[in-house]
Amino acid sequence: MNKIIVRILLILGILLAIAGIVFVSYGVYKKATLDIPNPVATMEVEGYGTIKIELYPDKAPNTVANFIRLANRGFYNGTTFHRTMPNFVIQGGAKDGDTTASPTLSDIYDLDNVLNDKNTFETILEEYYDGEYTLDDDASTVITSYSQMKSYVKNTENGQSYFDNFLNQEYTIEGEFIANGYENNNLKHEAGVISMARSDYSYYGYTAEGYNSAGCQFFIMTEDNSTLDGVYSAFGKVTEGMDIVEEIANVEVYYRDEDLGEDDEVPTDEDGNEISSDTPIEQPVITSITVETYGVDYGAPETMQLFDLYSSLFGY
Repeated sequence: MNKIIVRILLILGILLAIAGIVFVSYGVYKKATLDIPNPVATMEVEGYGTIKIELYPDKAPNTVANFIRLANRGFYNGTTFHRTMPNFVIQGGAKDGDTTASPTLSDIYDLDNVLNDKNTFETILEEYYDGEYTLDDDASTVITSYSQMKSYVKNTENGQSYFDNFLNQEYTIEGEFIANGYENNNLKHEAGVISMARSDYSYYGYTAEGYNSAGCQFFIMTEDNSTLDGVYSAFGKVTEGMDIVEEIANVEVYYRDEDLGEDDEVPTDEDGNEISSDTPIEQPVITSITVETYGVDYGAPETMQLFDLYSSLFGY
């Protein structure tokens, strides 16, 4: 009788073990095959309304990571659409309203976190300082490793403050498009598609540097334009609010290139600086951009040093 009970208990134990394995395996399978939605950006434009944009990390993962990081850290709050062209694009996202400025590492990282992350610290140290960082208020000390930095911070009064400028480095990201070797990004520049603005240095012989010059500025297509396909990093598309995009595209501007006659002077601002064509007289303000990631952490983007065209051309 005891043997029968033992056998029954053994069988029950085996069945329970099998059931546990099946349950765990199903959970792993379900998690692996869960259909997580693409991230969705919600852009609020003062006086205009809400624009929603679905982002495509499968097409341009680093570009999406960069946009999400900047947006959810409040970088775009208060920026404007500084270039509006009917039947083409609206462009915005310039840092502090300066269309020539790039974002800095401090826009995507917190100093506290970097000083407690060996890999990130050493990556920035090598990429942006060639492995040697001279302390802000102690020029006699040069930091060459993570361990040296940690020791200095620990053993020096207010030691972390000596690294206050460590993240004040402008950065760019690689262009994720076909011409730059990213074959997976086959997004077309159709109406509603959002893409990264960048510089074009090909005239000076620096084509690759122009390809990898995007930072924070973006543009939204108001009409299909195949000439941009494969040479700009498209990374999402408007799902709601195209009427608002169109309204912004048609705001009053100072002038269009075609409006100027041969002898006409380019308009200037109150400081005497020339105003670029297609600049709105009242630039639409982006109140905020936030991105719903549905629980996915897309992390910080991979970055590159800003290319200095003038130094390359003139040696300074």
